[in-house]
Amino acid sequence: MCGRFANDAKVDELIQEFVAQGNDYRDWRPTYSIAPTDVVPIVRERQHHDTGEITRSIEPAVWDFHPSFIKDSKRPNFNARIETVATNGMWKGAFTGSRCIVPMRGYYEWEGEPGHKRAHFIQGPGNLLAAAGLATARKVDDEWVVSTAIITRAARDASGEIHDRMPVFLERDVWDEYLAPVKLDDGGKEHLLALLDAESEKVAATITTFEVDPKVNNTRTVDPADPTLIEPLG
Repeated sequence: MCGRFANDAKVDELIQEFVAQGNDYRDWRPTYSIAPTDVVPIVRERQHHDTGEITRSIEPAVWDFHPSFIKDSKRPNFNARIETVATNGMWKGAFTGSRCIVPMRGYYEWEGEPGHKRAHFIQGPGNLLAAAGLATARKVDDEWVVSTAIITRAARDASGEIHDRMPVFLERDVWDEYLAPVKLDDGGKEHLLALLDAESEKVAATITTFEVDPKVNNTRTVDPADPTLIEPLG
């Protein structure tokens, strides 16, 4: 599971890191506590119908996957399991043709009893991790609203000591293939699932975890702009 994460990169840093050609998210500000239903930057490719040109951009998306065929959502849908992402009706359309990357510095997991939860931050060796995501869009009033979910898998990293699920992270050399705005056939979906499994195993081996201040525990009182949230405790 991934229920909270941090992304302290600025828009220009995201554009440079993911070789994006532009963006529509100049309002983004780095934050150290991102929770479901927050608006986050995603990396997405689109093919323009008139020219056939493919562009990659940084754009905002609500971290609560809400496709147009679901009228009311009683609870946020923010994680998609890799085991069912290609077959479950909630996710399979986006996995087939609307994939994205959700950049993050790292993510949080907790252990312990309620009221005594110990918070841990899980990060990679660099400044950014690229989580495999799904994107969808629906029209709200007169505007299109993009939303996203993060694909998860059985934990293979240091977080496995704390939680049994982790995001599917992608190495740089497969970003192009994952983001390509093409619709996958059955063989393509099987290939991509195998690729996600293998690549996320590689990234998982580089991930480390450490305990952080429990002030991050409460989303209502935490200051998302506080960089000390991701500092090792003590």
